[in-house]
Parts: sequence; structure tokens; C-alpha cells
Amino acid sequence: MTASRPYVLGGVFALFALLAAVLLVDVLATVFFAITVAYLLVPLRRRLEACGASRWVASLAATVVAAVGVGVVLAPLVVILFLRLSDILELAALLPDVVTIEFLGMVETVTLDDVVAVGLGLLRSVGRTAATAAPVVLIKLTLFGFLVFALLLSGDAVGRTLPALVPADYRGAATALNERARETLFAIYVLQAATAVGTFAIGLVVFWALGYDYVVTLATVAAVLQFIPIVGPSVLLAAMAAYHAAVGDVVAAALVVALLAESVDLLGAELRVDDVGGDGDERDESADDSVDPSQP
Repeated sequence: MTASRPYVLGGVFALFALLAAVLLVDVLATVFFAITVAYLLVPLRRRLEACGASRWVASLAATVVAAVGVGVVLAPLVVILFLRLSDILELAALLPDVVTIEFLGMVETVTLDDVVAVGLGLLRSVGRTAATAAPVVLIKLTLFGFLVFALLLSGDAVGRTLPALVPADYRGAATALNERARETLFAIYVLQAATAVGTFAIGLVVFWALGYDYVVTLATVAAVLQFIPIVGPSVLLAAMAAYHAAVGDVVAAALVVALLAESVDLLGAELRVDDVGGDGDERDESADDSVDPSQP
């Protein structure tokens, strides 16, 4: 009976985890994001404690770091929209009243009034959705902050409990997998941030070379959009290409899409190669020692 106790406790834990996931399905993404952020901030909290801070103060400081990090990512878009709204409206006023599109012998005429009507309808829809979702977003942000703080404050208890559910012969492997998971997660966040910084630098050069007026603004938007999975800066590129095509400057549309997209792809590939090749040998050398199933 004693030997089966860890398996029973593990089954109970898995059952309650599944039940919690079902009950919290609407905020499951927020919970998962908070867990990953807290997981990465544990070393920072421990370092602050080593410097003499109490557990409560160290956890609070690490939570503030997480909040500032999220704000740093989102703030540029809000600031740019506020500062450049009049410039965006001026650019919109330069669009022709009628745009004729020809493709494979088919001709389609789009008027500015049609585009404005569709745009206003989209803005109304987005506005209603944003107004409805604002309380939910505020609740999720509050939940994110409380979860990160709570996990940093008392997360060590979970770290001591979970290994007890693993058979003694495999705890060394579980510990090694835990370290690999932390390193991989940290590398993903660092790689994403490095790609965003590189996108900003490349955007400055490309947008300046193509003769744009608001080089820093466009490069900043491209860098922030880099944090959005799958989509990324392609939203900005598509909007710019559509604008150039609408005003009849097809060459500029093709150039900005080809040059910037190709540059960002090359940057991401280079960063990934450096990240994989930089410490692969070191990890291989330590793999046999760290993943040892005979360790208690």
C-alpha cells in the first residue's frame, strides 16, 4: 500500500488539475502565461533573497518586473497611436477616390466611400468588442498579477511536493527535465526579445532607405508586432503594401514587403542557429551527469 501511495496521490493531483482546467477554461491561457512567467522569475526572487530581501519583498519586486515587462511591450503601440493619429488620417486623405483592380482579365472598381464604410463598420465592431471585453481584460490582468505573486511567494512548496510523486529512481531525470524546461522557456523569451530588437534595427535601415518619413514609428510597430505569434510584422507589411498599391506605387509595395520580410526571416534563422549551436556541446557534455535515473 505504501509503494502505491505516490501513484494514488499523482492520480488525485492529475484529476484535480483536470477539474481546475475545466472550471478555469475561460482564463486558462492567463493562468498558463502566469505560471511560465513565475517559473522564469524564481531565480530572480532567489537572488533578491540572497541580497537580504525578505521572501515577500523579493516576490513583490519580481512581480513588478513582470508587470513592467508586459507594459514595455504594449505601451509603444498605444503611445504611437496617440501621437500619430493625425498623421494616419492625413495619409488616409491621400488615397484616391476610386481604385481599379485588374486580375486575369477581371476588373473590379473599389471606391473610397466603400472602403470608408467598411472601415467605420469594422471600427464600430472593434469598439463594441473592446468596450465589452475591457472588464474581462482588467480581471485577467489582475489575476495574472496575483498568480505570479502567489507562485513566487509559495511556489517552492509545489516544487518540493511534485518530485515526491515521482519514483525515487527517476527523480534525477525529473530534476534534469525541469532544468531543461526552464532553460528552453527562458531561451524562447530571450529569442523573441532579440528578434524584436533586430526587427527594429532592420526596420530603421529599410524604412529609411525606402524614404519613409516616420522611420522610428514604423520600426517600433514592426518590433512590437514581432511578439504576436504567427502574424508578427506581416500585419504592418500588408497594410503598407495595400496603401502603396492603392496610390499606384506598386514598386514600393513590392520592395517593402520583399526587403523587410526577407531581412526579418534571415535574422530569425540566424538567431536560432546561434542559440542552438552556442551551447549545444556544453549541454551534451552535462547530459549524462544530469539525467541519471540512479540518483535519488
